[in-house]
Amino acid sequence: MEENSTASDQHQFQADFQIPFDYFVSKKHKAIGTSDFLGFTDSFGNLIYRVQHQSQKSKDHPHCITLFLDASGDTLFTIHRVNKGSWQGFRGNDSREKDLIFKVDRTLNEFTRTEFEILFVDENNEDSKTEFKMKGCPFKRSCTIYKGDSIVAETSLMLKLGIKKIFVSRSRFRVTIFPGCTDHSLVLALIVIYFDGRKLWI
Repeated sequence: MEENSTASDQHQFQADFQIPFDYFVSKKHKAIGTSDFLGFTDSFGNLIYRVQHQSQKSKDHPHCITLFLDASGDTLFTIHRVNKGSWQGFRGNDSREKDLIFKVDRTLNEFTRTEFEILFVDENNEDSKTEFKMKGCPFKRSCTIYKGDSIVAETSLMLKLGIKKIFVSRSRFRVTIFPGCTDHSLVLALIVIYFDGRKLWI
């Protein structure tokens, strides 16, 4: 419990730094008999966020649902995949209309290029202008998030140091968030949407 608190406090402190901050994405293995999960760690290996998929659909929740959790297991965002190219993000563990905070639409879907537009919802539950865009190539684990002409965050494959460039397994990569962005959890939730449905962690 104390370890998670320390990691969380460190993350909040680092988020205010005016330098890029790296998260490392990989599949985490739990105890035998339990499901693996996707985790986001800091450079010290502390688990900061994790992702939980709810594959079962119900009458109340007809969409595929993904939960974005903090290290303690508290739900920060509930993500609904409305169809193959559209998602909605809700604050917390609720999926009520008043908790809707963003909508994501895929505008281009090609093997070498994928693009998304993110529409944020204001406190009156009305759509605001598109502020973020995501572009890249999922196969190359490449995603860049833009706000206007500025880069908010980007993903990259990892390399092993040595004479030759050797890529680490494609199931593990880096997310770099640049200064000016304080809501890291929101950006990482968008990264989860970008790679949704891609066989990255298998």
